[in-house]
Amino acid sequence: MERADQGLAFMLQYENVAWYEDGAVRILDRRIYPTRVEFVVCKDHREVAQAITDMVTQSAGPYTAAAMGMALAAFECRDQSESGQREYLRQAAGTIAHARPTTTDRMKIIVQGCMDAAEKAREAGENISEAIVRHTVVSNNARYNKIGKMASYLVDMFPQNGKVLTQCFGETIVGQMLKEAKKRGNALKLYCAETRPYFQGARLTASVARDMGFDVTVITDNMPAFAIQNEGIDVFTSAADVICQDGYIVNKVGTFQIAIVAKYLGIPYFVSGSPDKGHPEVGTVKIEMRDPEFVLQAMGVRTAMEGVKGYYPSFDITPPHLVSGVVTECGIFSPYDLKRYYRDGNPGEYETIIGV
Repeated sequence: MERADQGLAFMLQYENVAWYEDGAVRILDRRIYPTRVEFVVCKDHREVAQAITDMVTQSAGPYTAAAMGMALAAFECRDQSESGQREYLRQAAGTIAHARPTTTDRMKIIVQGCMDAAEKAREAGENISEAIVRHTVVSNNARYNKIGKMASYLVDMFPQNGKVLTQCFGETIVGQMLKEAKKRGNALKLYCAETRPYFQGARLTASVARDMGFDVTVITDNMPAFAIQNEGIDVFTSAADVICQDGYIVNKVGTFQIAIVAKYLGIPYFVSGSPDKGHPEVGTVKIEMRDPEFVLQAMGVRTAMEGVKGYYPSFDITPPHLVSGVVTECGIFSPYDLKRYYRDGNPGEYETIIGV
């Protein structure tokens, strides 16, 4: 089977995101990559859910991990009756889908697709775990190719040899936009905000850019305004954890303030991704609050005195008036016009994975 991850960086290869084999799921530990290349091995689907909660993998990584966790769940219940297997997978799907509250809607789509694949495999007398893995590869191919189309529209917005500011780690869109830029001979220079407390921009986005041969510079989270002013940055771009149909963008905390600065300094902000069918308006989003202790340290080294408090919302919400365009696989939409995406019959970024 042809794979859509060909030509992308190490950490975007399917096996290096999350992979099920022989009764275990291996997940690249992005909390320590690239300093160390290690995999967390999960031998129970609950361990997969916990790894997602603990941010062993982030950005779009949890969606692949969730699917591989469903393959593991199928292995766990292989000796049960058909009805027992269905119930076990249903419960596993609930556990995995709720590993992180803000992205539960997308997770439900992933695990439902796995249950559909399991049912087809059961009817055909096939190995259910292997069928779910095959389904995941086909689904990832569909998503990577769809994001490749987004990347084509996004790179249209970048000047030749331009300077691009990113936020956090957009996973597949980062790899696909760089692949598309390379195809066009556009030698982009990336500026990556570090995105504390897990430093995904510094460790993950910058690593992918470096892996793919691009000039990349890391800046701290409080430097975007200075960098835009003094380094001649042309455009700000990010992915999103939720794109509400009323134009509000939910992404790694810090996105909102960069969008404000970009608007003030006159550079565009483009967000990539399809609107979420399950979020017709921003009031449906629950912002995940994480352990505040993480704010008081940097990569395991405490930076604040004992007794000092921390505050750690995972995401913030950027209003539509700060968004220049939402880049989908069907073109670039105004944030005020996202309901048209579904009215036009488009399926969504994750919805097409069901039944693949």
